[in-house]
Amino acid sequence: MSNPAPDQLELVRAFVNTYDHEDGTEQLTDTATLTAWLGDHGLGAPVATARDLERARELREALRAVLQHHGGLELDPAAPRAVDHAAERAKLSVAFDDHGDARIEPKASGVDGALGRLLVVIADAQRDGTWSRLKACAAEDCQYAFYDRSRNRSAVWCDMKVCGNRQKVRSFRSRHTHA
Repeated sequence: MSNPAPDQLELVRAFVNTYDHEDGTEQLTDTATLTAWLGDHGLGAPVATARDLERARELREALRAVLQHHGGLELDPAAPRAVDHAAERAKLSVAFDDHGDARIEPKASGVDGALGRLLVVIADAQRDGTWSRLKACAAEDCQYAFYDRSRNRSAVWCDMKVCGNRQKVRSFRSRHTHA
């Protein structure tokens, strides 16, 4: 079930997939695992607090809701607000390099700054057109983040052979049970 996203967007996909809805596995079990995950993914290794862990999980699920919206589901209005709050805590700002090129960067340190770097990746992906291709599987028991490589951007399941097939079997059974 791996459909990696291009470049740095893979980091966002990996972050959203730190919770597996299918089997209930949580990778960010405590502050130490959050610190380790951030370090392992090149986001520094700030020592996380319990509040940082709560905020990271909140951001992850808000991003998952946005990815579900990319797949056609209605957007939970709380999701953009949660992402906005993470951006505020990260103190995202525009900076210019020596060539006059603009970039967004987090001014906050610690976990807020690390999570802000994820949001910068999203802003970059929005600009280059790849952000809307990052989706969450439409299967309610899966919700795995995947990158839609279909030509017409119509993929809704992370894996047609698994989640897509299960949904088609459910639909078939439902139609024939009620017929």
